[in-house]
Amino acid sequence: MTGLLEVERANTFYGHFHALFDIELEVAEGETIAVVGANGAGKSTLLRTITGVLHPASGCVRFDGRDLKQTPAYRRVALGMAMVPEGRRLFPSLTVEENLLVGGYRARPGPWQLARVYDLFPLLTRLRRRRAVTLSGGEQQAVALGRALMSNPRLLLLDEVSLGLAPVLVRQLYGALPEVQAAGTTILLVEQDVHQAMAVADRVYCLLEGRCVLQGQASELSFEQVRRAYFGGNR
Repeated sequence: MTGLLEVERANTFYGHFHALFDIELEVAEGETIAVVGANGAGKSTLLRTITGVLHPASGCVRFDGRDLKQTPAYRRVALGMAMVPEGRRLFPSLTVEENLLVGGYRARPGPWQLARVYDLFPLLTRLRRRRAVTLSGGEQQAVALGRALMSNPRLLLLDEVSLGLAPVLVRQLYGALPEVQAAGTTILLVEQDVHQAMAVADRVYCLLEGRCVLQGQASELSFEQVRRAYFGGNR
């Protein structure tokens, strides 16, 4: 595996509020990386920093060896990044299929087209003409994930996929990730659900109050180690 994403000593602020402190993170091509932590730990801020929605005051983000300091968010999509944001952020008046097509408007070459997305999420086939506003939370999350895949990303960033969904729907969405990874997409996901994240991740980072307090191979970390880091017991 080769390096795809590097975050080096990133410090990110909201105005005067220091949200991320010297964060370092590496994602190799082909990996699934989980970033876990409680609400307010800095997980979403980290994704926004990577995608260019926020800019670090110091440190840098590199994608495939390229420093992204001067690269706006919309150009990062063209480089091969796609994000499924917390809350899904669909276009409510558009149909399922129209939302998917928006994701593919400036798509890179690759395997993800409408037919492939419908194969991954068969429930969307019968919903393709439904407006997004009429869908359940789980159905909307499947559309949001499919929309991101339509750009054929090298790196897929997932922000709180399981938030507010029934366990059966969470299992269905997470069950699709191995196929996404097998198609050549690297995955970086943030989660509050430690069990779910560790079940699919190759490596895990745990954030607490904007700092990375634990990292390692998912197979080598115990749930108790992660739990202690999650709640600040390692201090």
